[in-house]
Amino acid sequence: MRRQQATWQDLLEAIARDAPRWQPLQTQFLEEQKNLWTNFVARFSGQPSEQGEADTDRRFSASEWNEWPYFDYLRQSYQLTCRWWMEAVDGLPLDPERHRRVKFFLKQYLDACSPANFLATNPEALKKALDTQGQSLQAGFMNLLSDLARGRISLTDESAFEVGRNLALTSGAVVYQNDLIQIIQYRPQTSRVSARPLLMVPPCINKYYILDLGSEDSMVRYALEQGRAVFMVSWRNIDVCTAHLTWDDYVEQGVSRAIQVAHAISGSDQVDTLGFCIGGALLACALAVHERGDQPLPVSSLTLMATLLDYSDVGDIGVYIDRDFVEMREREFAAGGVVPGRDLAQAFSSLRANDLVWPYVVGNYLKGEQPPAFNLLFWNNDDTNLPGPMFTWYLRHFYLQNQLRCPDVLQVAGRSVDLGKIRVPTYIFAAQEDHIVPWKSAFESTRLLSGPVEFVLGASGHIAGSINPASRNRRQYWCDGQTGGTPDEWRNSAVPHPGSWWVHWAGWLDRQSPARKRAPKNMGNRQFVVLEEAPGSYVRVRSGGEMTNIGERRGDQ
Repeated sequence: MRRQQATWQDLLEAIARDAPRWQPLQTQFLEEQKNLWTNFVARFSGQPSEQGEADTDRRFSASEWNEWPYFDYLRQSYQLTCRWWMEAVDGLPLDPERHRRVKFFLKQYLDACSPANFLATNPEALKKALDTQGQSLQAGFMNLLSDLARGRISLTDESAFEVGRNLALTSGAVVYQNDLIQIIQYRPQTSRVSARPLLMVPPCINKYYILDLGSEDSMVRYALEQGRAVFMVSWRNIDVCTAHLTWDDYVEQGVSRAIQVAHAISGSDQVDTLGFCIGGALLACALAVHERGDQPLPVSSLTLMATLLDYSDVGDIGVYIDRDFVEMREREFAAGGVVPGRDLAQAFSSLRANDLVWPYVVGNYLKGEQPPAFNLLFWNNDDTNLPGPMFTWYLRHFYLQNQLRCPDVLQVAGRSVDLGKIRVPTYIFAAQEDHIVPWKSAFESTRLLSGPVEFVLGASGHIAGSINPASRNRRQYWCDGQTGGTPDEWRNSAVPHPGSWWVHWAGWLDRQSPARKRAPKNMGNRQFVVLEEAPGSYVRVRSGGEMTNIGERRGDQ
């Protein structure tokens, strides 16, 4: 709230300093509004008039917005207002950081004020209320009460999904467990598998099954079908027993331990690794700090999927993270504590409010509809808590101070971090419409690592761009651009390819680890025995659920 108040203060002060430019802008705005009103009156009275064009904005795509004069006027007046404000603030005398914040919160406000979001000004909702004799309004009110009790807006039919029933279905077993992670080893799907296993490190702010959503859109299954031997990290949903954990714990007891276990079970010389989002940052940290020790981690390749290593430009999420916010959170979690996953999910959803907030307000409450079943949105709501000390350390040193990119500035697990010490072949994937990891920021990782780097850009956003099944042959990706220059220079020289980037990645991974061996018949080994079947117990715990502190479980205990 304090941040938004400061933003509006910045806006008002900038307008006052920019008064001469605003006077003609206001005159133009009033003239265009007058023309809209004149046209509405003429059309309403049956006189010849101009009808608004069909709208490409999904909020106003229904025919009622165009056919009914009053609602057509509301739509056009609102869109004119939005355009005017955005154009007006573009020229304000503000520094880049304040300018971004002003535009972001102004857009949030304008999106909230859309006539589609209110019953009295939404012709679709009014028509449905009349057609159903008010039943849609009653259903919408019940949906609202249900969501208030749940504490979040329903994005999908949550009763349609269950982890282990129609999500996270790939066959495997938990072969290791400590207070922070479970490690899943998947059963081979080919007679011969890669001699080096592939360890996947998902983001710790959501459940791992984003990489194993279903039989057709599972990256795990795809890798297995390509003959990879796959291991997965399943992060614990933090509770009061683990609220003290730090970034060091996530690196050492999470990522580093997982690499060691996969290495021991496979009997290979090295391990291929993949990190997604913050999982990639943790993975890069683990590799960098262990290069400083006597025993480097046995890693042969690194895949960074939608991952930031350089936080110079973090996109719109940066408007929430400033010094005051970080210091407030540090005080709040100075003695430990749980960061609710719901808070993080709501912050990310607000970045795309017109996709993840307002359509569901309209559908659930104004129209009384039930959202359709969609596995991706079920996963999006299946958030994961974080420990306060880990979360605040991450905010300060990565988002606020951008120290991960600086050699020998950060100390992790008692060693300094230098990403330049990472010399293994690296595959970097970014998505061109990613609102969480801007692709140009992901491109900057190519300058921080010392080994050979393959950069690939995919279509769509953070999740839909990353989870793009090869079997569906959708979208496209770009690769083989000229390196060493700017992101735009790379993009202009890159070669487009239709379909999923997974195919390109699988080929790259085969070149890094071509050797094959007979697929193992059993999961684990004498030291690390099967503890339970996949998907395991950690992934089933919803935020707010309790779990006993069970410590390390492995075959030699």
